[in-house]
Parts: sequence; C-alpha cells; structure tokens
Amino acid sequence: MSLPHSLSMPELGFTSSPASMHISQFPSHHHCSTQLGTSRPRIQENRFQLILSQHGSQGNGHNLCELKLGSQNSQLLGHGYSVQLGTIRPRSQKHRKLSFGHGRTSFLNDYKLSGLKLGFYNTRELDTLRPKVPKSKLIQGCHLGGSNSSKCRHGSVQLGLSEVKSRNLNFVMRSSSTLSVDKVVEREGGGGKSYYDAIVIGSGIGGLVAATQLAVKGARVLVLEKYVIPGGSSGYYERDGYTFDVGSSVMFGFSDKGNLNLITQALAAVGCEMQVIPDPTTVHYHLPNNLSVLVHREYSEFIAELTGKFPHEKEGILKFYGECWKIFNALNSLELKSLEEPIYLFGQFFQKPLECLTLAYYLPQNAGDIARKYIQDPQLLSFIDAECFIVSTVKALQTPMINASMVMCDRHYGGINYPVGGVGGIAKSLAKGLVDQGSEILYKANVTSIIVDQGRAVGVRLSDGREFFAKTIISNATRWNTFGTLLKGDDVPKEEENFQKVYVKAPSFLSIHMGVKAEVLPPDTDCHHFVLEDDWTRLEEPYGSIFLSIPTVLDPSLAPEGRHILHIFTTSSIEDWEGLSRKDYEAKKEIVADEIIGRLEDKLFPGLKSSIVFKEVGTPKTHRRYLARDKGTYGPIPRRTPKGLLGMPFNTTAMEGLYCVGDSCFPGQGVIAVSFSGVMCAHRVAADIGLEKKSPVLDAALLRLLGWLRTLA
Repeated sequence: MSLPHSLSMPELGFTSSPASMHISQFPSHHHCSTQLGTSRPRIQENRFQLILSQHGSQGNGHNLCELKLGSQNSQLLGHGYSVQLGTIRPRSQKHRKLSFGHGRTSFLNDYKLSGLKLGFYNTRELDTLRPKVPKSKLIQGCHLGGSNSSKCRHGSVQLGLSEVKSRNLNFVMRSSSTLSVDKVVEREGGGGKSYYDAIVIGSGIGGLVAATQLAVKGARVLVLEKYVIPGGSSGYYERDGYTFDVGSSVMFGFSDKGNLNLITQALAAVGCEMQVIPDPTTVHYHLPNNLSVLVHREYSEFIAELTGKFPHEKEGILKFYGECWKIFNALNSLELKSLEEPIYLFGQFFQKPLECLTLAYYLPQNAGDIARKYIQDPQLLSFIDAECFIVSTVKALQTPMINASMVMCDRHYGGINYPVGGVGGIAKSLAKGLVDQGSEILYKANVTSIIVDQGRAVGVRLSDGREFFAKTIISNATRWNTFGTLLKGDDVPKEEENFQKVYVKAPSFLSIHMGVKAEVLPPDTDCHHFVLEDDWTRLEEPYGSIFLSIPTVLDPSLAPEGRHILHIFTTSSIEDWEGLSRKDYEAKKEIVADEIIGRLEDKLFPGLKSSIVFKEVGTPKTHRRYLARDKGTYGPIPRRTPKGLLGMPFNTTAMEGLYCVGDSCFPGQGVIAVSFSGVMCAHRVAADIGLEKKSPVLDAALLRLLGWLRTLA
C-alpha cells in the first residue's frame, strides 16, 4: 500500500532568463515526473550515475544514495533505479545559488534531508553568500526536516534546468562546468528549514524600496512579481521603438540633497545611481476661465506667477505655501524611519523636538482647511484643489496637509528630475541592486494566497502551486487585494474591515500612450500638463480632467527620431468597462480615446490627431490585469472629510508576521509617499527580525496608541 505524497525538488536557476523558474515535484503515485528548465545539451561527456537502492520494509526509510527519506508502507521506490545526471551547460556562466521553498506532506514518519553538497567552482555557500573553501559548495549543511506530524514541512530545492524522464528517473542537466558530488548526504541531528527573512509580494517602488533597505541591513529577501519586469505602476514597456512609462513621469524625491530625496537614497543604498534631466517646470495648468498657471522649478518664480494671477490674495498665498514649507522643513530635517518604532521616535524627539511637535500638530489636518484660513477667492481655492488632485486624486479638503506639503515643496527644493532612459530604469536599478546584495526577485510569480499558521503569516502560495516561506511577509498589493484576495474569511483581521469602512478605492485611469510626429508640438512645449477646460465641478468626474506627460521633451532617446511620446491619462472607473463584449469593449476604447485626444487638440496642439503614428489605449481592466490592483485602483481615499493622516494605516497589520507597503499605507499615493512607506516598513521589519534595536514593551504601547488614533479619524 502506498501513501500519496509530494516531494518538492530543488530548483537551480542557472540561466539568466527573467522568466519564472519551474518547480519540480514527485507526483502522488507511480514514477517521478519532473520538469527542470529549458537548457539544451551541447556535449555528452562527463556523465556519472547515482544508484538508488531499496532497503527496509514497512515503516523503514528508503535509501537514495544514502539519502534517507522516511515513508510508511511505500512501494514507490520498490525497485532499483539509476539516476543519470548528464552534461551540465548553463546558458550563462553566472551560477545562481539555490533558492528554497517549503512544501507540505502527509508523511507520518520523521525524515531529514541534510548536508547535501554539490561541488562547483566560483559559487557561494547558501545563506552566507561567502565561498566556504576554494572548491566552493553550492549547498552546505542545509537541512529540511519534520517530525511525527500529519503536516510535516519539507523543502523544495529548486533546480531551474531541464527535462527528466518519468519512467526511469533519468535526470538530464547541463553545464559547462563538471558536476561533482563530494558527499551526497550527511545525517545530522535536528531538523531545520532554509527560508527567507522577508518575502515581498509585488515589485512596485514601495516594495522594492522595502526589499532593498532590508537587504542592505543583511536580510535575505525574496521579491515575487506577477509581471515580467519590475516597477508596477512605475514600470515601463516598449513598443515599435518607443519606451513608455506605465504611470506618471513626474518624479519627486530624485534630487541630490536633503532627507526627502528617497529615490536617490534607495538607489545609493544598493550602490546604484542614475543620470537625471532637470525639469524646468513641474506642471502647466490649463484651467477654466482661461486660467493658465506654470509651476516653475524656482519657488520664487512660481509665487510671482500665482500672485500675478491673484494679486488680491498675495498675503494668503504666501501664508498657505509658507505653512507647507514649515511642514516640509520639519520632515526634511529628520532621519526618516518607521513611525511605528518607539526607539527611533524618542531619539528623533530628543534631537529635534520642535520639528517633531510641528509634524504632530499637522498630522490631523487637511490642506483644504489650512487654505481656507488664509484664502477667500473661490477660483484660487479651486486651483489649490487641482494642486491636491494631482497629489491624491481628491480635492484639498480630503488631502492630508503633510502629503500636500511634501509634494508642493519638494518640486522646488530638489526639483523634478527625470531619469535618463525613462522611469522604468528606477525599478530596474533597484532590482539589480537587490540581487547584487544577495537577495532575489522572481518574475511571472503570481501570488494567490498568504499562508497562515496559527494566526501568523508564514509564507505565500503561487498560482502554479509553489510555496515560499519566510519570517515576515510584506504585501505591496493594495489593501483590498491583501485583505480580500490573498487573505480571506476568518484570516482577515477586524481592523481591516474597519479600515474599509472609512476608506474607499481611489478611481483608476484610462491611459493613452501615443507616438506622434515631432512637428505637431511647439518648440517650447512643457513636459507635464493638466487640462480642465470649462467647469471646475468636473475636476473629480470620470474623464473630467486630463493629465498629460511628454517625456521626450526631456529625453528624446525614448522615441524614434522625429517622434514624441504623449502619455495621456484621465480618471475612470472599472464599472464603466465591464459587461461588454470584446468587440464593444475595443470600440468603446476608441470612442473615449478619440474624444480625449480631440480635447487636447482643441486646447493645446492643433493637428494632433493627424500626427499620430502609434496609439495604445488601456482601461481600468488593463491596470487590474497587469498590475494586480483591485478594480485598477491607485490607493485609498476617505469616504468623508478625514482628520489628516490619522486614519491611514501604517506598515504593521493585526496579523503577526504580515506587513503592508505602498500607496495603501501612510502617507499615501505618489512616488515620494510610497518610497517613504518602503523605508518605514524596512525599518520596522528589521527591528522585528533582530536587525535593528527594539523594545517589545514600548512597541506594544506605541502600536496600541496608533491603533487608537486611527479610530478617531
């Protein structure tokens, strides 16, 4: 009688392909059928055999070349088999270290897989990333074990190679190096697991910043990305010679000074830097009543322009933006780490008490309330609504003052700087830096659930069945994806249900990426535009206002010669695109896009439609499909007028071991905000896994206090 079981085999990623690695498994019955990669053999020498022989009877362990696996009444290995490992030749000379996941089995007997050593030159010892001896071992002393339990865990050492025949257990692997086995198995006492310090779900900027910050502190991190490239909404894609930014190309936090240049700091932490192009203007507003406002890089020029439009409100303008600077300067003077870590908070308070008290004072306040203290002109207040709408997709009364201040001042302090080669280069550089630090990123890895054990998040499960385990899980998915899709039912904490009563999903976008003939744009065209032609009340309505980026104004290399890129996006809800046949869906995309382009043609660029040489339209369904965002949303917005940032959740959650990062967390949407979220999350996680100082007593008290404050919002 055979006991059904599944043994996850090791996966060795020898190729440099970004594609997802395959997991290898022994099936529940019959013989072994294992898929290992895609490489092709080029030579046939250097073969050797490992002989599997059966020993023992009921309840005894079977020996696989001294590899003992305990199974009960199993006839699976009831005959002698030969395992032939053929020539090994990788597509790349860079041998990547083994990565481990964990599976589950129903074996009742204890088993251990210990001390497996595969000899390679120029490889590193797992976990330490240091060569053990001149002839380095690919695996040294790693062990996977379980005990008398119906749910023992064992490992998957994944070998991303190719082909194995199920009938005779012939494993064929290829490399230009010669494989040698110094000692196939060592029996060791005890059972341990090789797993990660942190698993990050999603490679948006928030997730990548958190991952890289943890990696440089010494943590072993695995980032799992559903798509084939990193970046999420700050990613890129290429078509017909064009390099398109997926989302906005207005890059805050990318200067060379201060403490709020968080993108620059994140890249520097992993030894990366990018060449940037200064943008002389942040945005050019085209508003009702022919109001045109250009936000210059120099603050004095911007104030001169705005007070020139509203001379009667000069004092109010100076006071409102002056308060923004007060907040920005307080933030910019502090070392930014987790606001959920009391040792850091107390240290900052004793060093900079005035700045900390300033931030505490503004924490529950909104930009709209502050603006109305100093300004009465309804059109100027509507302009400030537009300023905040760019930041948070809501008006000033619903935008936290701290969020507004970060953006409205950083654009003048450090300025908007566009990365050469496009925004996608930021995520690519962070991903490279992560790997250089000895951690990993896996693409085409669609996480479908978070694994919970006795109320603690311990791992993740992918759509293809693979499982990975870690001390901590960090979700860069939206709050709704995390608590509703990755976690369901009884696993969703009560606090998250309360959050979803206070906040709703921000709208998604209709996006249009176009390549146009360069001559359609005037020579002095600005890079970024915001268009609301006729009616202030349409600001928040679907398709009411239009964002426009023309990154080739700054970096012509993104498009073929004689061409410009136009990236147009406007708010839209997914409900507007559901229930349509494929034909009707495509037709509607063209109709809506044509109307939006027509508005830009009338307002800014005569002849725009006839200049189009490439066009691609995306809807909220597109954002949901490729970015795995619930209904295509870009973060939470309050159901009613909020009390500043009091209601925003931080990185910790009510589930032990689970953290969130990104635009669903404090301080909210935007590149600089999600970068801040990533830095804070990494600090809190590092403290919890022993890489930073912590005080459990103070931690508990502070987290209770923050939880209580959220109930006041």
